[in-house]
Amino acid sequence: MKVLIINGSPRLFGNTSIAVDEMKNVFQKEGVEVDVVQIGGKSIRGCVACDKCGEIGECVFNDEVNEIAKRFEAADGLVIATPVYYASANATLVALLQRLFYSTNFDKTMKVGASLVCARRGGCSSTFDELNKFFTISNMPIASSSYWNSIHGASKGEAQMDEEGKQVMRTLARNMTFLMKSIALGKEQFGLPETEPKAWTNFI
Repeated sequence: MKVLIINGSPRLFGNTSIAVDEMKNVFQKEGVEVDVVQIGGKSIRGCVACDKCGEIGECVFNDEVNEIAKRFEAADGLVIATPVYYASANATLVALLQRLFYSTNFDKTMKVGASLVCARRGGCSSTFDELNKFFTISNMPIASSSYWNSIHGASKGEAQMDEEGKQVMRTLARNMTFLMKSIALGKEQFGLPETEPKAWTNFI
């Protein structure tokens, strides 16, 4: 089992990283390989809808997106982590995710997804919902926890005091591990769900 964790915070070892580390420690105890990439401080441009990726099989802007795509394809699960800015995810992370999901043509069916958010106070739920939409458009089941996947902290390291938030992250990692292992066993016995040719319907 292998999990890719994308940390959208621009701050190394900040409050979002505290949540990521709680999950990472559980994954490693469960024998899951963890690949963490921090992109919040990178210069990643947004998608321009050029559709060149449909021709060349990768994003035309050859930056971290194409490198992360290879790691995503090799993973059994994806965790997306972000601080909350204006009740939304870090804009750099959103730019990466839009290009990552749009430009990759490998099958994401039954890769397990999970998102986690960190805020001083509010905006967690809207950001959590925003990130989960990337999974639900890609045939990716979403791992859940004992509460919404949020942790709170403003000053650096303050999230360490959020004991419930940290517990939510540990529970999330255990549940995600169980789901990934269960899906792997199911794929061996039953294979993947049947797929239909894509039906495109435009509303104008």
